[in-house]
Amino acid sequence: MDSRGIWGRMKAHGWVSTFSILATLSVGILIGTVISYGVKGKEGQKSSDATPLAVPSPQQLSNAFSQIAKQLGPSVVNINTESTIKNVHRRRGQNQNPDDDDSGGGGGGGMDDFFNRFFGGQGGNGPGGDNSIRERSLGSGVIVDAKGYIVTNRHVVEKADRIRVRMQDDPPGVQHNAKVIGEDQETDLAVIKIDIDRPVPAAKLGNSDSMQVGDWVLAIGSPFGQVGTVTAGIVSAKGRDIVPNRQFQTFIQTDAAINPGNSGGPLVNMSGEVIGINTAILSDTNAYAGIGFSLPSDTVVQVYNQLIGPEHRVVRGSLGVMFDKEENPAIARVYGTGVGVTLSTVVPGSPADQAGLKIGDTITTIDGKKVTKGDELVADIAAHKPGSKVTVGFVRNGKQQEATVTIADRAKLFAARLNQDEGNGDEETPKPSKFGVTVRKLTPEMADRLDMSAGKGVIVQEVKPGSFAEDVNLGRGDVILEINKQPVNSEEDFARIESSMKSGQDVVFLVRPRGSTRQDGTIFDAGTLP
Repeated sequence: MDSRGIWGRMKAHGWVSTFSILATLSVGILIGTVISYGVKGKEGQKSSDATPLAVPSPQQLSNAFSQIAKQLGPSVVNINTESTIKNVHRRRGQNQNPDDDDSGGGGGGGMDDFFNRFFGGQGGNGPGGDNSIRERSLGSGVIVDAKGYIVTNRHVVEKADRIRVRMQDDPPGVQHNAKVIGEDQETDLAVIKIDIDRPVPAAKLGNSDSMQVGDWVLAIGSPFGQVGTVTAGIVSAKGRDIVPNRQFQTFIQTDAAINPGNSGGPLVNMSGEVIGINTAILSDTNAYAGIGFSLPSDTVVQVYNQLIGPEHRVVRGSLGVMFDKEENPAIARVYGTGVGVTLSTVVPGSPADQAGLKIGDTITTIDGKKVTKGDELVADIAAHKPGSKVTVGFVRNGKQQEATVTIADRAKLFAARLNQDEGNGDEETPKPSKFGVTVRKLTPEMADRLDMSAGKGVIVQEVKPGSFAEDVNLGRGDVILEINKQPVNSEEDFARIESSMKSGQDVVFLVRPRGSTRQDGTIFDAGTLP
C-alpha cells in the first residue's frame, strides 16, 4: 500500500490528528538535533568537564509483572458462597435493622452498602422458602498458610450458609468446602480455612508502610468470575479514610483495575509480597473507575493473628468516650488548650465515667505519652487489653488533672448501640432564632422516647437554609444540651445564650444527634458566628 493509501485509511479511522501530533514532535526533536550539531566549539577552548551520558540497559518491566503473576497466582483463590435471604418482600421501614439494605436481596447494608456489595453479588438463584431466596455471591481470597488458611473480606462470606473455594490449579468443577475461623466487622476482614490433605501454596505478606505513592502494584482476583485475572497500576495514595466512623480502617488507594469479584484478593508489590487486601472501589457504575482501596497488610496481620487465636475474634480496648473525628479549632478554643482530644460523649457506666471523666474534658496524655489527635488516642487504647489500667491526663476548665482508668472491651461496651427516631409533637412551632434554628423544650414523653433525662435539652424543630445552624450541621430532631459549656434546658436558656453571642465568636453546641440514644452519645457542632 502506498503512503497516500495509508494516509487515507488513517483519516477514515480518525487517527490523523494523533499521528500529526507525533509527527510534529518528531520534527521538533530532529530540528533540535540538527541545530545542536551545527554549533561548534571555539578554537583553543579547554576540554569540557561534563560527564558523558550513558543509556541504561532496558528494564523488562513486563517480565517482572509476569513473574509475580506466576509466583502469586496459585495462592489466590476464588470464593463462592450461598446464603438464604429471608423476607425479601419486606417493605421499607418494617422491622428493619438500621444497617439493613433497602435495595432488596443483598443481605448487606451499612458497611456493605458503602462497599457497594458489587464485589460479591451475582444475583438471586430462585426461591428458598416463603419470602426468601437463595443468593450466590462471588469473591476472592489469598492463602497465607500452607495448612489452608485464607484471608478475605468479611462481606464476601458474611451470613453465608455454604462457602466453597476454588484454587487455580484445581481441575474444572473441583471446589473445597471452607469454614469461617473468625471475622472482624471493624476492618471488614475474615479468615476462612479449607480442609485439604496436602500443603497449598501460601503468599508472603509484605510491609505496607514501606510502600510509597507511585510504586507499582498488581491486583489479582476473580472479577466477574474471571479466575486468575491480573491488573497493574500504582499506589495512588496512602492513609485514605473512606468510611465514616470506622476507626480502624485506613486504605491504600490504587488505580489497578478492581471490579466485582476482586474483593478479598491481594494487592501485590514488585517483590511479590501481599501489601493489601482489595476491599472497595469508588464508582458511580459499580465497576472500575480508576479508584480502588486496599486494606494495608500491617492491619491485616494484626487482625489475622487475633482471629486465628483461641477466641477467634479481635479484642480492642476502650475508655468509653467519643469525640469529633474532624478537628475543629472552635472546639479547641472553647473547651481545650489547643492540643488533645475533647470529649463529646462519656458513655454512662463506662470506665471513663467511673473514673470521673466528663463531657468537655480534653485528654492530653495516656500514661505520660502526649495525645494530639483522636486517631492516636483510639490506636493507643485499642492496643491495651481489657482489664489493664492506664493513667489519663486531661484538662478541665483550664486545669491539668489525671485519672486512672480500667480498660474495657470495645465490642462489649458498644454492643447495645441502637438508633431511634424522635417523636413529633403538636405544639406550635416557635419563631426562628438568629442562629437560624427553631427549638422547643423536650416534653416528658419525648424525653422518655429519646432515652433522656426529663427537663434537659431542647429539640431542633427547623433549620433555616443557609443559616449558621446549617453551616455547623445542626439538623431537625437534634437535641441541643449545651452551648459553650452552658446548659440549655429550655427555650429561655437557648434565647438567653444566643442573645449574648456576637459576630466572630466561637459557638460550640453539644448535641444528641437525631435518632441516637444515650448509649450512642453526643457530638459537637461548632463554628465561628458570622
